[in-house]
Amino acid sequence: MPIATLRGVTLDCADPKALARFYQELTGMQLGYVADEFVGLTDGTGCDLGFQQVDGYRAPQWPGQDVPQQLHLDLRVEDLDAAEKSALGFGAVRPDHQPGGDRWRVLLDPAGHPFCLVAG
Repeated sequence: MPIATLRGVTLDCADPKALARFYQELTGMQLGYVADEFVGLTDGTGCDLGFQQVDGYRAPQWPGQDVPQQLHLDLRVEDLDAAEKSALGFGAVRPDHQPGGDRWRVLLDPAGHPFCLVAG
């Protein structure tokens, strides 16, 4: 029997409000909490997405590990090509290194965090 459930994931960044706007556009989640140093998004499932300001933030380097990615998010999408196009329109960047073939796409959010769009 588990003693805990996942409440949320928080990403470090330089500008929490800007990164929250990007993920709000991408996921449709709603603002749950806003402060200068932290923004939280929620969708009512009980697992929120947070963004916290870190002084001297250094973006992860994909695929290199000079600045490790530390974590990445996998986001399920119905249409991989359409989702990628939308994410790029919201401010994501498509790196050259794409290890997923037709199963997933690696993109970078505006703060440099890699995330995957996964078909299915």
